[in-house]
Amino acid sequence: QVYLVESGGGSVQAGGSLILSCTPLHHTVSSYTMAWFPHPPGQVREGVASLHTTGSMRYADSVKGRFTISEDMTENTLILQMNVLKPEDTAMYYCAARPWPSPGPTLSEYDYTYWGQGTQVTVSS
Repeated sequence: QVYLVESGGGSVQAGGSLILSCTPLHHTVSSYTMAWFPHPPGQVREGVASLHTTGSMRYADSVKGRFTISEDMTENTLILQMNVLKPEDTAMYYCAARPWPSPGPTLSEYDYTYWGQGTQVTVSS
């Protein structure tokens, strides 16, 4: 079992920035394919950024150029840098981990085994 702890959510105005963090307790973040999944109320949960163990990344078209996924190896933490936030980015953001082996970065929720509790991001217009 891998417990994922997210932090960094909050409320910002459109155009602002937030940084989300996710730490796998007692596990090494680089050992897993990791991803972020926003889940807006009443909508499906779709991945927006994934980071494979090889370092390859995948982004949803909706966030390309605005969001950046990375790992802070010294802190053993997954990071999602979110810039130029839009009201439609408002959602509960979940961190997810997929154990090795993994064929590559994936944005499908069905590919992930472990999930955090989520952190709320609210963007006002």
